[in-house]
Order: sequence, then structure tokens, then C-alpha cells
Amino acid sequence: MAIAPRRARMTTLFATLKRLARTCVIGVTLIAASSSAFAQQKLVLGAKNFTEQYVLAEVTAQYLRSLGYTVEVRSGLGSTLMRSALENGQFDLVWDYTGTAALVYDKINDKLDPQAMYERVKALDAPRGLVWLNASTLNDTYALGLPSKFAEETGIKTISELAAKLKSDPKARHYVFGMDAEFANRPDGLKPLLATYGITLRRSQMKQMDPGLVYTALHNNQLTIGLVYTTDGRVKGFGITPLEDDKHFFPPYNAVPVVRKSVLDHNPKLAAQLNALSAALNNDVIQDMNKAVDLDGTPPQDVAKQFLQSHHLE
Repeated sequence: MAIAPRRARMTTLFATLKRLARTCVIGVTLIAASSSAFAQQKLVLGAKNFTEQYVLAEVTAQYLRSLGYTVEVRSGLGSTLMRSALENGQFDLVWDYTGTAALVYDKINDKLDPQAMYERVKALDAPRGLVWLNASTLNDTYALGLPSKFAEETGIKTISELAAKLKSDPKARHYVFGMDAEFANRPDGLKPLLATYGITLRRSQMKQMDPGLVYTALHNNQLTIGLVYTTDGRVKGFGITPLEDDKHFFPPYNAVPVVRKSVLDHNPKLAAQLNALSAALNNDVIQDMNKAVDLDGTPPQDVAKQFLQSHHLE
């Protein structure tokens, strides 16, 4: 006669276990969803192997961490290795340059203005699942630099004005142009530059040297003209005046955040956040940051923190 009560107890037990099982399933589902959401916030940021890239990586990492992302930085790579890692999904985002993408990755030889080049590389990368966000005005390209005092005394501001000075002033036959060996021998380097601007120099006026020594030689007035990078911190730190490339010989190298599309799809706010950072970058601010690292010995982490605080991006 105790069968019925025992059945009742068993029924109650099974119901309780069923409820517990449902609760466990819900809990596991919520944990999984939470873990998935967390995983979507983790970003791997790639960077190249020179000061400006170390600075950009640190600025970006600190900025995104302040917004709640977990960011792992992998730096010290050459352009092609960094690009390969991005395409293979090892990196989620990088800062790359329009000129590098056009000339190195896509083998584009057309002369394009900054906007046209940006649009071209952006369109070519779209089918590859890579999204070029808004370009910054930071343009890390070549320039001809003069010692600032000499530039002020002569009033030379453009390469065309330098070319005119070289033709008209007898003293200009003593001007020495310093450059690295790569530029001197590249098919898109020294010879077409001189042809574009109608400049004639004697062999004794052209000196091949280590790229870093060009800045020092300009600073010490051992060179009159030097090939420099527009965003190098030594341009400002060593009192060098970059001339305007008024015939647009040098290709633009605007820095742009490039992100895998799948990463943007999983992080819908990321594009706008990186575009805000891109808008804050220009040649002046990156020169200051590069100078602080290379000449003043300030760690990139401290330089990045100061930049983010001054631009209210934390």
C-alpha cells in the first residue's frame, strides 16, 4: 500500500532533477555567451619594426584598452610579414600606409593623389576581407630637407624653388645632396626625381650614406640637401625644413587603420572608435611623438599616454 506515495516521491524527485538540469543548461549557455562576447573583445594588433609603428601600436593599444578591449600587441615585423599575418587572420588590425599597399602589395605604378591612392587600395582589399578605415593626414613619405637656417635665409619652400636656385646661383654648384643607397639606385628614386624637377647635379654633389646620418649631416651643415622622411622625429629635433613636393613626385604614405572585416562585424563600435583616433593623427603630432622616443629617450608607453590624455581619447 506504500507504492502510491513512493511513486509520488519519485515523480517529485524527477521534476526537481529536471528543473535543475534546465537551470544548468541555461547557466552554461549564459557562460558560453559571456565567454564568446569576451572573446570578441580581444584584438591582436600587428606593427612594423620602426619607431613610428611602435608609437602607433602603443597609442592604439592603450586607447582600445580604455574602451574595454583586450589588446595583444605583436610588433617588430617587416611590411610583408605584417601584411601576411593580417591576411591569414593572425592579426586583427594594423596601421599600414597607402603607398606601401599600392607599391609593395598591389604593384601599382600609377601616379595617384592621396585620395585616389586611398580609394584604390581600399577597393582592392575589400574582396580580401580587409577594410581600410578613414585615412589620417599623417603622411610618412619622402621629402627633400634643408637645414632650417638655410631655408629661412634663401626663402626656399618647394622643390621647384630649390631647382631654380640650383640653376641660377653659382654658389649652388657646391651644394651636396645626401641620400641612402637604395633611393640613389631605385628606378623610381633619384634619377626620375631629378628629371621631374629639371635638376642637374654633378657626381661630386651626390653623396650616398646611411639614412640616419643624413639627418645628422643636415644638422651639422655638412649637407645642403638631404633625403628625409616627413614624419621622422629628427626633422623637428635637428632643425630640418622639409620642402613641399609641389609636382607630387613622391607617392603618398598616409597611415590608415586596416581591420579584418570579420573583426568589425563582431565589434560594431570599433570602426568609429578607430576613425576617431585616426582623425587625431597628423604629421606634427607624430613628429613630436617620434622625437620624444628617438631623441629624448621617452618610452613609447609614456608618449602614447600623454598623447591620449591631451586629445581626450582615454
